[in-house]
Amino acid sequence: MAAWLDALSAAERDNQPAVLITLLAAKGSTPREAGAKMVVSADGLAGTIGGGNLEHQCDAAARSLLAAGAEGLSTKDFPLGPALGQCCGGHVTVLFEVLRPPRLHIGLFGAGHVGKALVKLLADLPCRVSWIDSRPEALPANLPANVVPVRIAPPAQAVAALPPGSLVLVMTHDHALDFDIVVAALGRPDLPAVGLIGSATKRARFVGRLVRQGIDAAKLICPIGLPGIEGKEPAVVAVSVAAQILQFQPSQRSVAAMPTTEKSCGDCLCPPVTAQARR
Repeated sequence: MAAWLDALSAAERDNQPAVLITLLAAKGSTPREAGAKMVVSADGLAGTIGGGNLEHQCDAAARSLLAAGAEGLSTKDFPLGPALGQCCGGHVTVLFEVLRPPRLHIGLFGAGHVGKALVKLLADLPCRVSWIDSRPEALPANLPANVVPVRIAPPAQAVAALPPGSLVLVMTHDHALDFDIVVAALGRPDLPAVGLIGSATKRARFVGRLVRQGIDAAKLICPIGLPGIEGKEPAVVAVSVAAQILQFQPSQRSVAAMPTTEKSCGDCLCPPVTAQARR
């Protein structure tokens, strides 16, 4: 049992697709009982559903599903004697479950109060998170399985390593760091949007600087957070941002999909601010 579980854990850790194969039903003489499992991934095969031609055919079928970009569940019946030439002669029904890493990847810059509260919510959402901060002590030791810590200074250097299509969220402890990250992210055409925590005034200042540098700010979203969610506690701000992320589906990403709102700031010198009550 440990082999297929370890293979699933490795695929999740490495953000690689895999197929979980389960014997749903076994009638007559079969090499394994119902419930037997194996996992097919890019690294090979782990576990067993009985070996022989059955396992070979299921391995091939799983790899075809992966190559075709299939998702979800499917079943297939195998009469072992007539179809596969196995001497057992029984009949099995096999479930193929294609498991793919979440398509949404988030580059979260900043491990302040809002960043920590947001990661707690993202842990249970279908996404992968690169959590970036320049301060070694800022990122917690124990993180959710879908969150990878990145300690790098300056943090803007981490932008280059983000996967194409990543959603960038900028909420560091320093406005100068924020600006450098925004510049780096806007310089990548394969990143669909850059969300910046802050006020309308902060946005105006950033956009002015970007324009003077000849940088298109169309993908910059500031303030961030859903309208109508009041409160400046980190947890409330995090809920607002997480809800907005859920609107930002990989299949229909657009700047228009991320409405903005403004809130009062708790410890910043800016005027009205969104999602920035505290960092």
